[in-house]
Amino acid sequence: MQTGAQEELAMTEAEFRMIAEFLRSVCGLHFGAESRYLLERRLARRCAELGLRSFTSYHYQLRSDTTGEGELGWAIDHLTTNETYFLRERRQLDALIGEIVPGLRAQAGGAGSPPISIWSAGCSSGEEPYSIVLLALEAGLVPGRDVRVYASDISRQMLQKARRGVYREASFRQMDAWLRDKYFALKDGSYRISDEIKKHVHFAHLNLMDEARAALLGALDVVLCRNVIIYFDLETKRRVVRTFHQRLRPGGYLLLGHSESLINLSTDFTLEHLRHDMVYRKPCEGDPWHDTAARTVALLDRQRTGS
Repeated sequence: MQTGAQEELAMTEAEFRMIAEFLRSVCGLHFGAESRYLLERRLARRCAELGLRSFTSYHYQLRSDTTGEGELGWAIDHLTTNETYFLRERRQLDALIGEIVPGLRAQAGGAGSPPISIWSAGCSSGEEPYSIVLLALEAGLVPGRDVRVYASDISRQMLQKARRGVYREASFRQMDAWLRDKYFALKDGSYRISDEIKKHVHFAHLNLMDEARAALLGALDVVLCRNVIIYFDLETKRRVVRTFHQRLRPGGYLLLGHSESLINLSTDFTLEHLRHDMVYRKPCEGDPWHDTAARTVALLDRQRTGS
């Protein structure tokens, strides 16, 4: 008994390689052999919706999307992982607001100096950049004057959700109720973020593989790319980290997720032990340890990850 074209459609090894390589080259998404079944099942359902009889036809449809707003946009929205929540990995955010931002502002000349520019790269549905503004407000900083927050993601669907600023209870698993109630309004079972926070995050659609578009952000003081590069292959990770290094001013900071490190990726950063957490920093020419960065970063990284 036939159970439908969706279940009968099977992905050949050649089709898997074609689609996986295309997604890797265009947007950095890495699908190894262990992910083949997941890719096959998700795309089989999509092929059935589109009336396609083979994954080769689907591959052609992907390649025909020159704007990224058609089938490629659908694939990105449905194949990327978007697990996040407010105040995730709180120690890093406390280090950012309590140590990094004040330190950078002091170096820049304090009051009257330009705001510290922060890029949340791979912001998903917006919890991370909104958390930064929220904590800045709680620390007595003035968003727009003391800090400026940019946020980007490759998924247009996630960016739409981020711009709406409406969240379910699961997004607040690490936030105290009093803090949530201070900055969010409950309506119809969801929480809407206040305009006081929302207006200070500048969202943009950006593929981290697109170095030219990333350059439009200008020089930055801090880049957060947390729990994103774990989904890339080695060469893509190196390419993205190079982009971050290019965008950061000397003395700027790179914050990765606690499960991520620069081992085998880059020796262009040093690992700094702050009071709240450990973070990467782009050395300045005048730093006494500038010339030893390449020799020390691997050792510090291994101490950080316990490997």
